[in-house]
Amino acid sequence: METTARAVLICSLLLVLGTALAGCTGTPGNNGSATSPSPTRVPVVVTSAPGVTAPDTGNITGVTEANNRFSYDLYQQLAYGPGASGGNIFFSPYSISSALAITYEGARGNTADEIRSVFHFPADDTARRQGFASINGVINSRDAGYSLNTANALWADKSFAFLPAYTVIAGQWYSANTTNLDFASQPDDSRIAINNWVEEMTNNKIRDLLPQDSVSSQTRLVITNAVYFKGTWEMQFDANITQDAGFQVSASNTTTVRMMQRTDSDARYPYAENDDVQLLEMPYAHSSGAGLSMIVLLPKGDNLSAAEQYLSPENLSLLEQSASTRQVEVFFPKFQLDTQYSLPAVLSEMGMPTAFTASADFSGMDGRRDLLINDVVHKAYVDVNEEGTEAAAATGVVVNQMAVRQESPVPVFRVDHPFVFLIRDDNTGTVLFMGRVTNPS
Repeated sequence: METTARAVLICSLLLVLGTALAGCTGTPGNNGSATSPSPTRVPVVVTSAPGVTAPDTGNITGVTEANNRFSYDLYQQLAYGPGASGGNIFFSPYSISSALAITYEGARGNTADEIRSVFHFPADDTARRQGFASINGVINSRDAGYSLNTANALWADKSFAFLPAYTVIAGQWYSANTTNLDFASQPDDSRIAINNWVEEMTNNKIRDLLPQDSVSSQTRLVITNAVYFKGTWEMQFDANITQDAGFQVSASNTTTVRMMQRTDSDARYPYAENDDVQLLEMPYAHSSGAGLSMIVLLPKGDNLSAAEQYLSPENLSLLEQSASTRQVEVFFPKFQLDTQYSLPAVLSEMGMPTAFTASADFSGMDGRRDLLINDVVHKAYVDVNEEGTEAAAATGVVVNQMAVRQESPVPVFRVDHPFVFLIRDDNTGTVLFMGRVTNPS
């Protein structure tokens, strides 16, 4: 089971890296359309659910599969969707999924359906919550061989009342305790406090997650996730033989990189190839159980899509099944990537537009339909060198209160000019008569 859980990180946090180189218990149905109970109008305080027992790890697989499917979907959108730049891509699907899973806990109706569809979340509330809780528990279990941790948090406006049921679920199942901030009066100070937390959780690798003006006096909640990893290669590269080499960016563009290499007889890695692609799995050092690996997919030609097709969980699994451990001469570039994304347009395009509009239903958060997602921000960092890899990512979901809706003026229907009319059978919808009046006298 530990092996299955850690596969989340292999296939979702670090898998995408390889292709980027080549360029508390709930009631089932909680996210249904039933009307939410009226909230107890008491502001949220910092809490954690008492007496929480460790969840059954049997639900890891469903969340793992959901995350990995989302990983592939988001990659395709970032690579080829509207606004795609054709440049480097690096993100943590698990960070984004974690933050949106907590958001999903407060969604209802069509809003919930859309989020679940995009993220492939298990519909069963208990299975989904236990899955995330179990994976987080495995991630945060210490291994002397590497550093790996993830953390969630809720940041709530101190003057706004959220449903206790929502914050209890976030605390119990996602370890996302709630901290009160003064968004209404001090939005920027609140933003800085959240960014400081993110920096701390990512060993200062993710700075300024929430950019200037991303938090306003209308912000009522920010949901954050952070993931951090640092590990050394099981077989490190010798920095003394790293040398300059060409890297073909495109048919007409070649750049110079610092190319690491392992060509000795001890360079034995899980390896597979077919007519389209080569697969290399480079494991990180660990002290017990299953560790982490970087999986690199390299197309045999200059068509990156030949490798990208193997990002789907099904295709990757088939390719990995053919891998065997053997000597491989490895030449691999050193690199660093810093990426940042604002995801509302991307997630809308993927199938969840309602969450960002006035039609959003997050009544599971506050008992009313007056909240919407204003932004989903994501930043990621990776440094790959001779010793190993350091990677970090963070996601922030900014939830705002909708502007106060003004009552429409009472309409005036003054029939003082020509008009048309019809008489309809409302049982069948059949129009029985139709006419026009230009002079009723």
